[in-house]
Amino acid sequence: MVEVLRSFCYLCKEKEKKIIMGNTESTANSGFCRLSWLTRIGFGAGDLAQNLIFQTTCMYLLFFYTDIYGLDAVDVSVMFTVGNIANVIWDPVVGALIDKHNPRLGKYRSYLVYVGIPLTGFAILCFWNGFAPSLLYAYVTYIAMTLLYTFINVPYGALNSSLSRDTDEITILTSVRMFMANCGGLAVGSGLPLLIAHFTNEPAEGLPKDPAAWFTTMTIYALVGLALLFFCFSQCKERVVMDESEAANVKVSDLWMEFFHNRPLRVIAFFFITAFAMMSIGNAAGAYFINSNMHGSPDQLSIFMGLGSAPSFIFMPLVPIIKKLVGKKNMFYIFLSIAIIGMVFLYVVAKMDEPSMQLVYVAQFVKSTGVIVATGYMWALVPEVISYGEWKSGKRIAGIVNALTGIFFKAGMTLGSVVAPAILAYVTYNPSSIQQTPEAEEGILWLVCIIPAALLLIAMFIISKYELTDEKIDLINKEIEARNN
Repeated sequence: MVEVLRSFCYLCKEKEKKIIMGNTESTANSGFCRLSWLTRIGFGAGDLAQNLIFQTTCMYLLFFYTDIYGLDAVDVSVMFTVGNIANVIWDPVVGALIDKHNPRLGKYRSYLVYVGIPLTGFAILCFWNGFAPSLLYAYVTYIAMTLLYTFINVPYGALNSSLSRDTDEITILTSVRMFMANCGGLAVGSGLPLLIAHFTNEPAEGLPKDPAAWFTTMTIYALVGLALLFFCFSQCKERVVMDESEAANVKVSDLWMEFFHNRPLRVIAFFFITAFAMMSIGNAAGAYFINSNMHGSPDQLSIFMGLGSAPSFIFMPLVPIIKKLVGKKNMFYIFLSIAIIGMVFLYVVAKMDEPSMQLVYVAQFVKSTGVIVATGYMWALVPEVISYGEWKSGKRIAGIVNALTGIFFKAGMTLGSVVAPAILAYVTYNPSSIQQTPEAEEGILWLVCIIPAALLLIAMFIISKYELTDEKIDLINKEIEARNN
């Protein structure tokens, strides 16, 4: 990993020529600034922190609710849907609020502190079974956690576009962000099963179901996440933000005006739906697949889930170079295709009479390589559509644009949160038994392989309609800077 990081630093060396006095950023124009590595790492720490909570809920909360807390899969599906519908209403309110106001600690970064503390508390409470199997308690803690997550995720996304206008810098920043986000994914996917096993003395076949071990593990993850949010706050300086006089005129209705007048935004919005639906379905089914289809141990689940993040440490640092070699769209096509190939391979291996766990690992690595690069780089497109909207309307409503992307990625999450429990219920999955019927095992395979592959084919078509090239967005940003100066 050290060698990969050294390679990344070497490839980005030319970007550092304007950095002076170690950690300071320099630029001839305040909008087109180069960022220090401490700033890049600090910003990425914010996504690492959120993933310690977000990835945990994506990968394991469904399993916790059905197999430990004692809820019915259909009830969980309805609850997830209600939570995501609430967020669809909440997102534009949050977006307008952060665009309209300028808190003392920073327009966007202040929310990492203000909201980080209650988010940490409710994330921990989601994994406490003190009131099990109370559906009301699950509703209150889950929905509160998701609303608070939105109140951090939207301003954090807007913070990205406030650090620099430079497209190459945004590519590097996004690569560092996704590298660190996948560190969080690896800590959750690979580390959480091992930590749960460490904190329990109960013998278990598959993932342990000791409630105290789950609660202790989530407490550790959430508190580490809070510390990382504070670190992100301390290292990020906002440079490209809306003028205060314009901010006073921001309205919630600006969200839909921006959506209808910003075609590139519409393209990435629908890409977000398909991408997050794919990830939601696949991530939620991973524990079921290893437990029920492969009859794996906690160590094997840890390796399988860890391989969902591992390719990021190889490929995300290389994204700036890959993009320069093949272009933005071709990079999406290549890695989406790799993900589909990995999913098909995983399905074939799982259908063997005696499936090899080693081949399962290979298929998971191939699949994850494609998914990580394609879904990681999509975040670099958000600052582009923010600049495009500013160029068209004269208003840089970064919060509202990130709220829109939040609405659509939660729409994808909603689709995933409905599909996974619904299929488990349809194939009569039995949470009290490791041994499942052939129909249940096939249903789990569809959740892991077939449905995500179909969604990626749709995503490939959607991204083909994205029209902002690097050259075009550079011209747009320079015109905006000239107009503002």
